[in-house]
Amino acid sequence: MVKKAKNSPAPPSTETSRKMVLRVRPPQKMKQVEDDVIEEPKSGKKPKSGVKKKAAKIDSDKPKKPPTAFFYFLEDFRKGFQEENPKVKSMRDVGKACGEKWKTMSYEEKVQYYDIATEKRAEFDRAMTDYIKRKESGEDTKPKDSDSEYDE
Repeated sequence: MVKKAKNSPAPPSTETSRKMVLRVRPPQKMKQVEDDVIEEPKSGKKPKSGVKKKAAKIDSDKPKKPPTAFFYFLEDFRKGFQEENPKVKSMRDVGKACGEKWKTMSYEEKVQYYDIATEKRAEFDRAMTDYIKRKESGEDTKPKDSDSEYDE
């Protein structure tokens, strides 16, 4: 609570129009709030929820997305880096060095990797359209084997 000093002059209009209100919770509410506090683990990980998600069915015929230009650069960089630094075995160190090199490269140096990535992306797009057409037409459905050895 704020107390006024007796000797301090206050502006006449603001003192009457403003009043500070202090709201205090009753002691019962405070105890209830303290009981509801949930301690988080020290590791920073959230506790697992009880609801499990069902895994989506994976279609083995579906085309996979191609890597980005950076990953094509990473393949080339990794070969040269291993030759220059045979003692470095950690993928973490190789990845850091590659990332730093990629950041400092000019666009002209990156163009060859972007070209590879766009070609692969175009191939993926064509394969995906074919896959969707097959899936919609019903050609992609595979019948279950009725000639199984275990059938009687």
